[in-house]
Parts: sequence; structure tokens; C-alpha cells
Amino acid sequence: MSSLRRGEERRELARLAEEAGQASAEAAVSLERVDTVDTPIDLTAAAFFDVDNTMMMGASIFHFARGLAARKFFTNADLARFAWQQMMFRVGGKESVEGIRNHREQALSFVAGHSVAELAELGEEIYDELMADRIWPGTRALAQMHLDAGQRVWLVTATPVELATIIARRLGLTGALGTVAESVDGVFTGKLVGEMLHGPAKAHAVRSLAAREGLDLRRCTAYSDSANDVPMLSVVGTAVAVNPDGALRDAARKRGWEIRDFRTGRKAAKIGVPSVLGAGAVAGAVAAGLAYRRRTA
Repeated sequence: MSSLRRGEERRELARLAEEAGQASAEAAVSLERVDTVDTPIDLTAAAFFDVDNTMMMGASIFHFARGLAARKFFTNADLARFAWQQMMFRVGGKESVEGIRNHREQALSFVAGHSVAELAELGEEIYDELMADRIWPGTRALAQMHLDAGQRVWLVTATPVELATIIARRLGLTGALGTVAESVDGVFTGKLVGEMLHGPAKAHAVRSLAAREGLDLRRCTAYSDSANDVPMLSVVGTAVAVNPDGALRDAARKRGWEIRDFRTGRKAAKIGVPSVLGAGAVAGAVAAGLAYRRRTA
């Protein structure tokens, strides 16, 4: 590939990431929290949590796909293929315009023709069946620490925003930034608004939300397990690597970021409020490789 072609592709990827981030921030809905009425609100600080392997064991979209497979939305062979492609996408960590478009097209077949209400209802059921018991207690405690400090807590994930919002609501969080699928009259059209919320797109989403909500990013904290989220971790005042992959662990050590690992059999490290809240605060692809076969009625 020529240097000119590479430059054009980098610019296109940057444009798509910015578009995805803005779309996600515009679609974000702040959930009502009735249990924090008496908690003083810190209006300029917030925390941002990746979902897959950070807040939840495994990939949320894969758990959702498992639930859909059990309901005959597609076959177990399709599910196995999705799991493999999700892993390859995550391990590879490299993106191209063509690759993103391929993932987008696969995501389109996943939602096209289904109603928003239907997918939301199924998301509620599947969360109870396959996700609720997979929340990392240590990460959940970190999120609660921010809530108790009067700060807003947002999930940031490539998972569809409808599913991400269900997870956020069930955990009592403020809301979610996720991949936005277009819908008309309550039915998904098969198009994405922007692109998948992944990699640099997450950083754009956090910036856009911060501008909308009046947040001071220097007082905010972000948590992730993946080196793909270094852009998001880099835009806030405090970054924490949670259950990090090898590349993120190396980056965290070089940059002096805190590391929390809840995967070992040892008792989880005691949460230190000063170290995590500190100066900063005192979310695989939406359907990477999902070979969806539409259900025939």
C-alpha cells in the first residue's frame, strides 16, 4: 500500500471514529437515579467504564448472541464463528477502513428488520440469564465508589447502546455510550449512525459527552482492560487498567497508570479511594463477525 493510500485510510478512520463518538454522545441517555437524592453532586467529575472484561467477564455482545441463539435467532455454528472472529478482532487490534465496513455490514444483518422494543425486551431477559452473574465485584465496587462521591458513572462500549443502557440501568449507573443503530418508526433499518464505538471513537464519545455535560476531563477517571482503549484512557486525568491485556499492562506501567486485576484467585485488593479518585475524580466490535441468519417465521 502506498504512503498516499495509507494516509487517506488513516484520515478516513479518524473521520469515522469522530462520527461514531459524536453519534454515541448524542444518543446517550442519563438514567434517573432515585437512590442518590441525598448525595451531593459533583458536577464536573465522572467515571467512564469499558464493559467487556472490565465491568463484565467476557464480551457482552457474545452473551447477548448466546441468548439470541437459544431463541433460534441463528445457529450454534454461527455463534461459534462469531466467538472466533470476536477473539481474532480483539487479539489483532488492527483496523482498516475495509475491516470496519465488513464489521458494520455484519452488524447490520444482526439488527435489520427487528424492532427496538423487541431487542430491548430480549436484552432485559438475557441480562438476567447470562450477564448478571458475570459482573466483576471489584469493578462494580469501583463504580459505586464514584457514585458515592456524587459523581456520574458512564459505560463506554462497542455494544449496541440499547444493550449498554440495560446494563447501566441494572447496575444503577448514570448511563451508557454505545454503538448507535439507526431506527425508523421503532424498527432498525440496518444502518449505523456513524460507526462502531471502538478504539479512538470511544475517546471522541467521552470528549463529546464531557462538552455536553460540562465535565472537566482532568477530574474524570476511565477504566479499561484493553490496549484498544488507550485513546479513551489518555483523555482523562486518571486512567486505571482493569484486568489488563499484555499491551495495556505495559502501557500502564510506562505511563504510571494504576492497575487493578480481579482475575486471580487471591482476595481482590482493597479499594483505595485516594489512589483511584485522586486528581482525576476526588467498554470487541459491536458484532464483529456475527454471521446472523434471520429467523423465519
